[in-house]
Amino acid sequence: MKTALVTGSAGFIGFHVAQRWLDEGWRVIGIDSLTNYYDPALKVARNDILEKNSNYLFHHGKIEEPGLLKQLMAEHAPQVVIHLAAQAGVRYSIEAPRSYVDANLLGTYELLEAARAHPPAHMLLASTSSVYGANTDLPYVETAKADHQVSFYAATKKANEAMAHSYAHLYGLQTTMFRFFTVYGPWGRPDMALFKFVKAILEDRPIDIYNHGKMKRDFTYIDDLVEAIWRLSSVSHSDAIEDGTTDSLSPVAPYRIVNIGKSQPDTLIEFVSEIESALGKVAEKNFLDMQAGDVLATESETEQMFALTGHRCATPLSEGIPKFIEWYRAYYQRS
Repeated sequence: MKTALVTGSAGFIGFHVAQRWLDEGWRVIGIDSLTNYYDPALKVARNDILEKNSNYLFHHGKIEEPGLLKQLMAEHAPQVVIHLAAQAGVRYSIEAPRSYVDANLLGTYELLEAARAHPPAHMLLASTSSVYGANTDLPYVETAKADHQVSFYAATKKANEAMAHSYAHLYGLQTTMFRFFTVYGPWGRPDMALFKFVKAILEDRPIDIYNHGKMKRDFTYIDDLVEAIWRLSSVSHSDAIEDGTTDSLSPVAPYRIVNIGKSQPDTLIEFVSEIESALGKVAEKNFLDMQAGDVLATESETEQMFALTGHRCATPLSEGIPKFIEWYRAYYQRS
């Protein structure tokens, strides 16, 4: 039986990724610290579902703990490592930057050191569209310069990319970095817009809409994202793409950066409109100026992902948002 190590396995994306690998017949070693950045009960509930599968082994711990990941990789020898554990959130990185140093910088360092000692066949590490920062050339292409991050969260993720590239070069670690674009869906994070909007509307509270709803985001449904990761996990870096598609493959390392997004951005006000339609309820809106650390628009160029996998993220908001609301109502027993 093949083994995958999934960091952040009780998180939103980590939970769905771990479930997919279990469904595919893998053994999954999960690690998560179950922090209180948002309600730990939600993380515990996700983990409880995973633990119903006998092929899932959970470790409660912080990835930045010296030697912990090295110990896990020595014991279980995973063929694939999917690194999703991180301190997330753009705005929280302004309030509590130290937590980003610990989880994102030190945690990723510990993972890379573990991989150096016990190399897996493929390392798959999460980055973010936020690394494009002040770049206004849309759509975002993986080979474009991304040197002007506008949040500390994004800065730590850009640092992760550089760290991973150096280890890929020095130690021959086959590495794929994912740049995610505004992922949403069932079991989503309470600090993200969809969760907050649905909760507030159902409770008859106003919702805050920044930049007066004019921001655009490349909203990506969770199932599309997981399918992309699953397919990319078996893509070799031994050859470049030959069909003329721009390839981010490093000239000096088995390392790629891959955008995972829908490539069809929606405005924030369109996003809210779809929520209202799915709930059958109009939101009371509080229009505000843009927040520090935000960008006006994101849009992914995903031709490289398609060339590598044959997959496109295509779920529209009109399908994805009702699926989240269905889960939300069931989980919180709302009517």
